[in-house]
Amino acid sequence: MELLPAERNVRILEQRGPLTEQALQRFDAAIIGCPEESAESTLRSLPHGQLWQKLYREARKSGTPKHLSARVGTAATPVVVLFVKTESSPFDRLTRAARAWKELGPPPKASVALAVHDFTAEHGALVLESLLAAGLAWSAPLPQFKSTKSDPPKVVKLTLVVEDAKVDIERTRAIDSGNHLARWLTMLPPNVLDTLAYRRALQTLARRHGWQFTFHNDAALRRAGAGAFLAVTRANIHRGAGIARLRYRPPRGRNVPRLALVGKGICFDTGGINLKTHKSMYHMHEDMQGSAVAVGTLLALAKMQVPYEIDCWVAITENQIGARAYRPQEVVRALNGTTIQVAHSDAEGRMVLADTLTLAARENPDLIIDYATLTGACVNALTERFSGAFTNRPEWNERIERAGRKSGERVWPFPMDEDFDSELESQIADVLQCTPDSKGDHILAARFLNRFVPPEIPWIHLDLSSSSRSGGLAHIPTEITGFGVRYTVYLLEEDILSPRSRSAGKMRARR
Repeated sequence: MELLPAERNVRILEQRGPLTEQALQRFDAAIIGCPEESAESTLRSLPHGQLWQKLYREARKSGTPKHLSARVGTAATPVVVLFVKTESSPFDRLTRAARAWKELGPPPKASVALAVHDFTAEHGALVLESLLAAGLAWSAPLPQFKSTKSDPPKVVKLTLVVEDAKVDIERTRAIDSGNHLARWLTMLPPNVLDTLAYRRALQTLARRHGWQFTFHNDAALRRAGAGAFLAVTRANIHRGAGIARLRYRPPRGRNVPRLALVGKGICFDTGGINLKTHKSMYHMHEDMQGSAVAVGTLLALAKMQVPYEIDCWVAITENQIGARAYRPQEVVRALNGTTIQVAHSDAEGRMVLADTLTLAARENPDLIIDYATLTGACVNALTERFSGAFTNRPEWNERIERAGRKSGERVWPFPMDEDFDSELESQIADVLQCTPDSKGDHILAARFLNRFVPPEIPWIHLDLSSSSRSGGLAHIPTEITGFGVRYTVYLLEEDILSPRSRSAGKMRARR
């Protein structure tokens, strides 16, 4: 089984002009987006308009339709007409786009037309981008281990039929590549993607894309004093755990901003001494999704050739049960010298992130973003529809939330007030790992991690409660969502790496 997905060869073209009946015949299938507010009048001017008007009137008897589908023309071409409110949210646009692709269900090796009608250029571009993103996600191949191979849908060509809308195709394709990688890695079984295989996969990625690769193995981390990370690794059968570093450097530029991406890569989480139940452990091969999102984000940004340096730090280990497993009430010393009183062995994510954040911070980046499937408390607070966001720059909360709204990968910023630290006071160590109960654990976990990022370095922590959702989320059709890649691209477009934002943050830290 391949550890990495193959490069996809989906051709994406633009065709200027309206989608006519004659033009429609050249495609195997099509999706056409129309304004919901003027649906019936808009349908009149579509190819085969009388048919669509008839279908619309029939559908209206049962409520307001969100889409129509039919086979049209002499070739019986499958077409879906999608209705989108002009002022709909990005999340709603992406969700409707995913439903349109599900309804369409084109045959393998299909050439599909994506078109909009009666929108302004701005709104038309937004709907087209949603259809493109959903189509790429829908057709992305994922790991398959069945003895009898099926013929999955394979879109080979997507044509954006546009009149005046402008879509950044390469940006959407780059985001999809990163999301696809994140989902692929996460869906690999734990006997395929163990710590040793994960390291090989990252080395292969580095060679393929021209990144630098280094690996801090067990021995190196022991010499450095990474006691928090090594506590978690103690019960591993093999000594393949470690912290990988992938480095992207832009083609040109000096004195450019420096970004650090940090990901929690627990390849399997038993819970350790505090053993999880069967139901809680069933999906714990997915506990490395934070690292998969970090690597997928690196891939997306590298494909976009962003003008800043990126270091991606991946904390790779398992949290196993065994005679050598770390235990509650142990005191361990983290890489930055902080002593930690262990309270629960299933709070291993914050332990490995503590030392990984310390390594990332020593390079003095302009921004650190970490990704982790960290706490059940965040799922309890938000469900799987939103992910939690935390930052040591509270003035950024509006931009952090806005990036979620714009991207369709929604986040909610939680408080990070210092008085939460009183919950983590220890009588025998510098800090308590977590509290015995789960009350506000997502906030307390963020306050714990905050100790390992110097205040002068801006930092954002994403607790990925949206990493897995039955039925998918927004435009992603699979239970594993790869949430965070698309979000981060939009977040970085909020200008948080600009010199002005960076200098403002440093002034605040000094105060």
